[in-house]
Amino acid sequence: MLPINETMGQYSELFMLLAAGTYTVAFIAFAWDLAKSSKTLRAVDLKAAELSGAAAARVPVAAGVGASSSSAAGAVDRADGDVAGPVGRAERPTSSVAGDSAGNATGIGQTADGSMLYSAERRAPARVAVALTVLGAAIHAAGVITRAIGAGRVPWGNMYEFLTTGAFVAVAVFLLVLIRRDLRFLGTFVVGLSIIMLVAASVAYWTPVGHLVPALQSYWLIIHVSIAVLSSALFTLTFAMSALQLVQTHRQKTIAAGGADKLGFMRLVPSALSLENLSYRINAIAFVGWTFTLMFGAIWAEKAWGRFWGWDTKEVWTFVIWVVYAGYLHARATRGWTGTRAAWLSIVGYLCVVFNFTIVNQFFNGLHSYSGL
Repeated sequence: MLPINETMGQYSELFMLLAAGTYTVAFIAFAWDLAKSSKTLRAVDLKAAELSGAAAARVPVAAGVGASSSSAAGAVDRADGDVAGPVGRAERPTSSVAGDSAGNATGIGQTADGSMLYSAERRAPARVAVALTVLGAAIHAAGVITRAIGAGRVPWGNMYEFLTTGAFVAVAVFLLVLIRRDLRFLGTFVVGLSIIMLVAASVAYWTPVGHLVPALQSYWLIIHVSIAVLSSALFTLTFAMSALQLVQTHRQKTIAAGGADKLGFMRLVPSALSLENLSYRINAIAFVGWTFTLMFGAIWAEKAWGRFWGWDTKEVWTFVIWVVYAGYLHARATRGWTGTRAAWLSIVGYLCVVFNFTIVNQFFNGLHSYSGL
């Protein structure tokens, strides 16, 4: 009969496998939702264009300019009214549509509600995807808990545990935000990144259940690493938003220049400005968390090694991440770094986070090299 720690470790690995499988189905459902909604919106556009053309053709040639314009506008309004239900439910058009000073649309195309609040829409694939994500998160939580029971401590003492716990926190934060904001358009990205983290943990960083070295047997492990995990999860959300912001910006510029809208599914995504604003607010919160991560790490280093700062590779890159996001917040708030420049700087910050928790941990020797690799 296996000891309890090994048994719990095996259960944890099984739960992680089941969670990855459930997330994979949820990922497919989120992708299906984007594809299906894009196809529906394209059909609605074609119908609206046909009705508008037919309405314009019924206007008498001899009619006055004012009457002609009024009749055409009324016909278009009726045509819009015929399809307003599907369009409203599918994409909730708002002020994110660009327009001139008279309030006329400029042709950039409607996107999702800039406030990212829920409407009365009924997108079955999205609802199924969220339900599957909740199920996957519950299974994932069971895997994290059984790992903690088997190890007899918090389950983030090495790279395997950090990745599996970090993936769970990223999904949990996403689901919590979904309670107040309709961020289902991020589902494909967040769930996809979580799958990558779980696969990487199992394939490249798997570590059997075991005790920690003395330096890690401290209550600072709970404080320092838990805040780092939560901050990284928030950075994951903003990374996805910044990537979508770049795509949405390119799409809007293409349509404004008269090009074809080849990314119809992006109409389910808020405007680039809305994505940037929300990303900035979340990055500000995550930056505060990362500041505490850096501070508590220094305090823990003094307790464990007798100094607050020793230019260890891990310490340096943690500070680099802090500097990049501090620069991002400062540049956007005081230097007018908005739009694509802000998005790219946010993405660079997240790439530094990924580099810190993968390449630095694996290939650079230092005082943090005992983390289970």
